[in-house]
Amino acid sequence: MQTKDICEVTKVHEDVVFSVKKKLPDVTKVALIFKALADETRLKIAYALTIEEELCVCDVSEIIESSTATASHHLRFLRDLSLAKSRRKGKLVYYSLADHHVNELVKIAYEHAVEEGEKIGQSSHERI
Repeated sequence: MQTKDICEVTKVHEDVVFSVKKKLPDVTKVALIFKALADETRLKIAYALTIEEELCVCDVSEIIESSTATASHHLRFLRDLSLAKSRRKGKLVYYSLADHHVNELVKIAYEHAVEEGEKIGQSSHERI
């Protein structure tokens, strides 16, 4: 069975392929960012931090409906990838997104999902 979206030749534009491969940066760090945000709980936390600039671990645990230990684990994961930052104030630890890039990345991803609406339906979700 042939698929319409697969090329039937191996290379057509060797010069273009060579040029792109030469310019392609190492995507390891970017892949880690998307892997971190692919987790629904961490994405929910990141999106919550686009709504409220800073949240304490206790509030995050309530937002994601989990224990403070689970919330802390996810927040540390985001911090370790430089997606979030933390500060201690007395007995509380507050988290915020690392910078405007992370904020925009999360917002744009959400906006894209909303705009695509029906296109990202159940059948696409089942393939993941």
